Amino acid sequence: MKSEFKKSSVRSTFGKALLSVAVVIAAAPVAFAQTPATAATANRVVGTVTAVGTGVLTVKTDAGVERKVTVPEGIKLQRIAPGEKDLSKAATIQFTDLAVGDRVLVRLAPEPTSDPVTAISLVAIPQADLAQKQQKDREEWQRNGVGGLVKSVDAGTGLVVITSGAGPTQKTITLHTTPATTLRRYAADSVDFNEAKPAPLEVIKAGDQLRARGTKSADGLDVAAVEVVSGSFRNISGTIASINQADSTLTLKDLLTKQNVTVHVGQDAQMRKLPDAMAKVLASMTKPGDAGAAGNGGSGAAGGAGAAGQPRPQYGNGQGGNGQAGNGQSGTGQAAGGDAGNGRRGGDLQSMLSRAPAIHLSDLQKGDAVMLVSTQGTSEVTAVTLLAGVEPLLQAPASTQNMLLSNWNMSSGGAEAAQ
Repeated sequence: MKSEFKKSSVRSTFGKALLSVAVVIAAAPVAFAQTPATAATANRVVGTVTAVGTGVLTVKTDAGVERKVTVPEGIKLQRIAPGEKDLSKAATIQFTDLAVGDRVLVRLAPEPTSDPVTAISLVAIPQADLAQKQQKDREEWQRNGVGGLVKSVDAGTGLVVITSGAGPTQKTITLHTTPATTLRRYAADSVDFNEAKPAPLEVIKAGDQLRARGTKSADGLDVAAVEVVSGSFRNISGTIASINQADSTLTLKDLLTKQNVTVHVGQDAQMRKLPDAMAKVLASMTKPGDAGAAGNGGSGAAGGAGAAGQPRPQYGNGQGGNGQAGNGQSGTGQAAGGDAGNGRRGGDLQSMLSRAPAIHLSDLQKGDAVMLVSTQGTSEVTAVTLLAGVEPLLQAPASTQNMLLSNWNMSSGGAEAAQ
């Protein structure tokens, strides 16, 4: 019984981290703001340019449908900054300024109704501007973001209380929302911010994953929230009983429920495998005896030492944590150890997971242990994020004292998009 409890604790803890990884990896396009002028126009196409021909654009809409759009000479073509809602600030451009990757809003003539349709005006956001905006938003969320599991919601006062971290490092954060706070809710089967929809505060419930950004108090325990995104997902850990490549499904025996679960693994599922060295480092961080070494950037399982205040390097480049590896040697062991050295901060641990190599369903085998974040469901779910190479984590004693895995380290603008 004790052993199963330990495994369940590890499953729950690392499941939260997987969801963080899913959001870190996702990078959705910036969408147009819904100004009164654009919202009132039904005959329009909004999407991303996938091809540019002579007077013709191919636009992939946000619904995934490709449309052929003829752009006659003489119509108004404009460029606007991401997030800008005032078209009076738009600059006039030429058709030759448009490029693949640009976001466009195209107003259409009544005829023809089938492709190729004809544009009567077009507003574009250049791809380069989108990338710059997304980077800025990522930095804003990293700097002023908080995240964790919802503890309580008071729609009357606008207060949302979340818990962040685990064990001795766990803290309670109070979010103060107002009618001006942007509230979004993830789709049931996605952690793609671009698919998150506006939703009232009342839909947020205890146990949800939540991320917010805003103005923090000095101790970081009170936040005047500018933007909030929340969602409800299921965390599952177990061993693969079978794989059906043709149907893109696998059957997993859930360690917690002891029941088989059919997992649909679509093209959008984010799949990674922990290198053995990284898995062992993460496992060592759950051992009470190693907590001090791992938490302080000491030798731990991999021997990396990190000096605070320096930018954290990429996994596997021979640098550790927030500085150089303690012994100056290269290799994944030192890099993993360095990240483990800062493991008490959820963002660093999530960063380790996000740098694990990507895999495909064909890389998995019967008997492999996996952890995944999925849609809600009992016997049948869809994978959002799947992590393999987790055998050491399932076998390690469960200790969450140095982990802050309930945080979501989302990337930008509501993490992934600016509206």
